[in-house]
Amino acid sequence: MTTTRRGPASDAEIPAFVRALGLPGLADIHVHFLPEPMMHKVWAYFDEAREHYGRAWPIKYRTDEQTRVDTLRKLGLQAIPALSYAHKPGMAAWLNEWSRGFAARVPGAVQCATFYPEAGAGQQVRDEIARGARLFKIHITVGGFSPADPLLDEAWQALEEAGVPVVIHAGSAPSSGEHTGPEPVRQLLARHPRLVLVIAHQGMPEYDAFADLAEQYPGVHLDTTMVGTDFTNQFAPMPPRYVERLPGLRDRIVLGSDFPNIPYPYAHQLEALARLGLGDDWMRAVLWDNGARLMGLPAR
Repeated sequence: MTTTRRGPASDAEIPAFVRALGLPGLADIHVHFLPEPMMHKVWAYFDEAREHYGRAWPIKYRTDEQTRVDTLRKLGLQAIPALSYAHKPGMAAWLNEWSRGFAARVPGAVQCATFYPEAGAGQQVRDEIARGARLFKIHITVGGFSPADPLLDEAWQALEEAGVPVVIHAGSAPSSGEHTGPEPVRQLLARHPRLVLVIAHQGMPEYDAFADLAEQYPGVHLDTTMVGTDFTNQFAPMPPRYVERLPGLRDRIVLGSDFPNIPYPYAHQLEALARLGLGDDWMRAVLWDNGARLMGLPAR
């Protein structure tokens, strides 16, 4: 019989919940840190979420950088990614410089990087990998480009050769774009089948199509960011038959949260996963094992 313990009802309950599962902590692969002026611009965008998305999106963790770092440590994150993403030429270079600085000054940070379809993108990615980048992020909706853009071929080749994971927001929720959806990612994987891709938000709302890619390509993973929460269930709920696929994808599903840009407590993401009723072993794989493997953390 599958046993699933109740998820935490508050952030204060998270450490005990993690200990009860026998985990050393949480391996959350989808956390954002940005230069403060850019972070405030992101928050200002979410302040107008009714205009952009048709619903309010209050930022739960709108605090200064150090407070956010301290919050994540109290929640049990054993590594702190600083995901960023570029939306115009020239932006990736200075974001990557900032990300290197963040990793150097924040103990336990995962050095992250981003890229954009522009001349020199391939060499830029190779340079960031050589400088220690362990995780990349791109956002197809915000960036307004196709992941299969030929300007990115060399970058993808470098990432494929190095086996460095890339968190990619390619699904069409909470808003769609010209290049969102599974087809551009399918085209990309046809050219670079050994890529390690982490599909943000499990590709919502195209859940099944992205799960198909995870089953077809060994490097494709799905992160849990906002999936199954009361908030996203209002506009992108998981189909029941899709939930039935999740046990078979246990080794491909990775904890993600979107901290700090979430409209509910961090604990609610863990509660939402627990109430799927897929068992404590599934939760252990998702909350620690898979993210630890991708970010180079110790096995439990």
